[in-house]
Amino acid sequence: MIYDKFLTVASAQAVTASAVSTDSIDLSQARDMGEGESITMMFSVDEAPLTATSIEFQVISSASANLGTPTVLGTSGAIAIANLPVGTMVPVKINAKIGSLGQRYLGANFAVAGTSATAGKFTAGVVKDIQDGRKAYASGFTVV
Repeated sequence: MIYDKFLTVASAQAVTASAVSTDSIDLSQARDMGEGESITMMFSVDEAPLTATSIEFQVISSASANLGTPTVLGTSGAIAIANLPVGTMVPVKINAKIGSLGQRYLGANFAVAGTSATAGKFTAGVVKDIQDGRKAYASGFTVV
């Protein structure tokens, strides 16, 4: 999995209430992007959220750079904050309908449920492949 600065929409963004990402990806013009290959937006927890009930990570598109009046392209569903310790990675598939919407900007939405969070920082960006990097297997050979 490779993160690209130009495909990152949030970088350690503080989220204490529902908010859209601080950045958006400009697709250059409102056009049919084509459906192509499946891609994913990866959300990572940089600082664990506190006091809120849950957070839902959404991939959104919009006709405006500030991501107003967005269309939801993919969602993680609500995730309890107890299940979001630092280092957690949450992949959200980007629906292929992005190709037919003709919207210019792509971004993320952090939907906070319950009371406002008192902490929580997240990074989000588009990736092609998912790699968790947390699996280790025996090498299968011994050096004598």
